[in-house]
Amino acid sequence: MYERLTSVVANTIGGQDGVGLSALAISGSRYFAEQIGLGKADTVEANYPEFDMLALPFPDNEFDVVLSDQVLEHVEGSPFVAVQESIRVTRPGGYIIHTTCFFNEIHGSPQDFWRFTPDALRLLCRGVADPIEVGGWGNLALLPLTWLGLRFRPVPASRWHPLHRLAVYNDPLWPVVTWLVARKPIPDA
Repeated sequence: MYERLTSVVANTIGGQDGVGLSALAISGSRYFAEQIGLGKADTVEANYPEFDMLALPFPDNEFDVVLSDQVLEHVEGSPFVAVQESIRVTRPGGYIIHTTCFFNEIHGSPQDFWRFTPDALRLLCRGVADPIEVGGWGNLALLPLTWLGLRFRPVPASRWHPLHRLAVYNDPLWPVVTWLVARKPIPDA
């Protein structure tokens, strides 16, 4: 997922590692911004519980990019409102990037409420942003790896290794993670 999003960022948002861009990283998503090629953006962090994604305390049209990594499933309230808030604080022509888990155990931080298919992520931005990329990655074989405690171990680099093969195999019917990259429309002049 992160490799794919790095490519999407390079091909749509451009820039040199985010130079000259302003970004809002929601709930611990600064590392995510760095990981996908926005490391040199002027980044503001809005971490829970000091900041609530349902009511961001920033003016309209403030940021070039608003992003969250594995946050939407924890929103205690309407995920539609959370996405609309991220779009509200994004400049016209700017981007939102949200990732979330789909096929995952129930987990805290502080609570776990939602799961989103790629279609659900598309629905969340309907009428307020234009999807650029909506996708998912994973496979059913990751379930036993999770039970064995191997899911979050480093992936062997050797292509012949069985864990490498499982890690790179994607079955669109069994996504572990899903993502949305969308652009806020520019109003007609």
